[in-house]
Amino acid sequence: MERKFYIVCGHYGCGKSNYSINLALELAAKGRKVILMDLDLVNPYFLSSGYKDMLEEKGIQVIAPMFANSNVETPALPAEMNLVFETDKDVVMDVGGDDAGSVVLGRYHEQLAAVDYEMIYLINHYRNLTASPEETAEVLKEIEAASRCKAGCVIANSHLKQDTDYETVKNAIPYAKETAAILNLPLKAVTIPAYLTKDDRVRGLMEQEDVNWYPVEIYVKAPWE
Repeated sequence: MERKFYIVCGHYGCGKSNYSINLALELAAKGRKVILMDLDLVNPYFLSSGYKDMLEEKGIQVIAPMFANSNVETPALPAEMNLVFETDKDVVMDVGGDDAGSVVLGRYHEQLAAVDYEMIYLINHYRNLTASPEETAEVLKEIEAASRCKAGCVIANSHLKQDTDYETVKNAIPYAKETAAILNLPLKAVTIPAYLTKDDRVRGLMEQEDVNWYPVEIYVKAPWE
């Protein structure tokens, strides 16, 4: 299997950073060599030293904006960004929210067009501006226009942070299916917090619904959580 680029995009607060960490760890566990890139120049703060240290202990190379987690108002892309197109590693790109955060990809349109990439559109039914399938589809159009990249699949990541429960997951499934249908894209997976897989009702839902389930560990938390 040749190396692959995974571009994780979506609306602000949909959970891109947490999903990106889970994906990078999954790839590494399969024996892949992995780079995780934080391309969020709008709010580049998910890769605190704790996440970075944990990822590097797993053999994952981390590339983050220069001066992220500092008081510098405008962080810059690191020089390593250009080198990832010459590497033999899989690359997970955690892109900033909406079209504003996706503009950075447009700078590398030609390089991305020359590699095997999959742009994953992560959606969350419980975020403002993506509550309906129609709104969610419109956000992707804006992201694609800004990034000059095309999404290849949808992954549903509907959650209410620590309040996510059986009802949260169950009630968002029709939304996920309808959004994917409007976009004419495959619904690649529905994420679920790993801790919920111990719930009997959730296990029943996972057996009942004809979707691919993707349990995720919760690494990214707000400072007050």
